[in-house]
Amino acid sequence: MKFKCIETPAISHYAYVIADGNCAAVVDPRRDVDDYLAAAREFGCRITHVIETHRQEDFVMGSAYLARLTGARVVNGEHELFGHGGLRLGDGDSFTLGSLKICALHTPGHTPESMCYAVYEKGADIPWGVFTGDTLFFGDTGRSDLPDADKSVENAALLYDSVHGRLKALGDTVLVFPAHGPGSVCGSGMSEKPFSTIGEERRLNDVFTLDRDAFARKKGGERLPRPPYFRLMEKVNLHGGLEPPEVLGAVRFFGPEEFADARKRRQVFDTREPEAFAGGHIADSYSIWLQGLPVFGGWLADETTELLLVGDRGEDMETAALYLSRIGIDRVEGALAGGFGSWRNSGHPFRHNRVITPRELIDRLDEMQVLDVREDGEFDSGHIPGAVHLYVGYLEERLSETGLDRNRPLVVTCGVGHRAGLAVSILLRLGFTDVRNLLGGMKAWGACDFPMD
Repeated sequence: MKFKCIETPAISHYAYVIADGNCAAVVDPRRDVDDYLAAAREFGCRITHVIETHRQEDFVMGSAYLARLTGARVVNGEHELFGHGGLRLGDGDSFTLGSLKICALHTPGHTPESMCYAVYEKGADIPWGVFTGDTLFFGDTGRSDLPDADKSVENAALLYDSVHGRLKALGDTVLVFPAHGPGSVCGSGMSEKPFSTIGEERRLNDVFTLDRDAFARKKGGERLPRPPYFRLMEKVNLHGGLEPPEVLGAVRFFGPEEFADARKRRQVFDTREPEAFAGGHIADSYSIWLQGLPVFGGWLADETTELLLVGDRGEDMETAALYLSRIGIDRVEGALAGGFGSWRNSGHPFRHNRVITPRELIDRLDEMQVLDVREDGEFDSGHIPGAVHLYVGYLEERLSETGLDRNRPLVVTCGVGHRAGLAVSILLRLGFTDVRNLLGGMKAWGACDFPMD
């Protein structure tokens, strides 16, 4: 048997290539499939199966495309939310891959159609490992609000039953291979570790250490943002995802004059770090750092949005376009040649915003408005006294709820400053005149041992 985990940067997605004999299977592939094809070539195998654990919400899947390229069969469950499988398996059904037996387990809860797949070596009674999708993570489980937020507690109880009824019995030595790790928007609280087993999860994971009711209340009570691009992912992934753009990541570069004309009709994403954006940026651009594009790009754009990019390096622009394509945003019309420096040197007007440190803020806290744009759980764990809270993804549509004064100084904070940088760019577009990023965010505030509520 040969095995490889392939991580997708910035969204903490794990796909897997498993092979035996001359046959290989790919589990939960993303839209751009070159890494999976390369792994199969490295193993000297032909991809014969493409396995789906569920209809992914946070990225465009590449199942159907990979199957067309290789002639493989798409393997998924019998639920109606799997709309395109060539091999539809019920709970307990199996297929062979070389000398391996792969057994399907229906594990609803995260989503109704969720499946896990246990891998048995020849003659073994206990699986070698299990692909758990979003049913079971290292130290956590998938979120339970996606099918219906009003039934998140009910779904969490169903998830508990799936884990205890289908996964626990596999055995403590069985390796666990989830679809996501820390940083994914499909869950919270994942452990940062290279591998785990059913036994390790039984020792540490809430789904095992809490009773059914306690787990359902805790998991079902999570308040996680649901990015708007999830709706597109659910739609396209019902049919196995989308083919990548014809020339994936290819970006046309505009000089400052061309860029100035093009931006009148398009949205601009500035992919530099928040400190660089604060020092100077093109008016009305959004500050979304490069690694944040696969999540926050989908809060501010959709598949119809025409985009222009600004960054530090030309090669970063191709990476940015690739990241956006993974959430179905393909209309990247161009990037600024030479980065922001070329815009600055050409004499075109630009804006800047102020920044502030925790030590400066503590001395002026009484005169400042403070906006915390982290997730609910982060805010509840400790925040600056008097801070107003609204998650950054909701700023444009729900700003009026905050009661913030556009004419008073406003400090924005998050974990370390990236989400706050995005929030600052949104607030500037909405007419705030003095808005400042707390650089270092709550991490720096805590390091200074300043008070928190």
